[in-house]
Amino acid sequence: MGFLSRFIALFGLVLLAHANTNPTTSALPQDIIIEALASLVLVSAGLVLGAEKLKPISWSEWAGQIEREGGARNPYRRLEDRFAFWDVRAKRKEFADWIRGEVPVPGTESETVSVSASKK
Repeated sequence: MGFLSRFIALFGLVLLAHANTNPTTSALPQDIIIEALASLVLVSAGLVLGAEKLKPISWSEWAGQIEREGGARNPYRRLEDRFAFWDVRAKRKEFADWIRGEVPVPGTESETVSVSASKK
């Protein structure tokens, strides 16, 4: 923020604090209402003038940059990596095989090894 915008924002905040600290017993006097509104306008103007200039963005440039960088910055990563469908019947069969004690051999899904579940 430049000096002028900081000064305007600070002056507006001082006016707002002054309008807030005036003792009132009933309805607010007209001058305090005007002072509060003017201070809000000054604070807003100071903050807007002190903000950095907006950069034009293009969705395609942003998406290309995210794709090149990869990693955790991609907000759509969870959606892209999720499973499209979950095979309920296959999971049910895996669970039934696990309950029966048949453990699938890694690498070959058709062969199973029977595990004895005898407890002494």
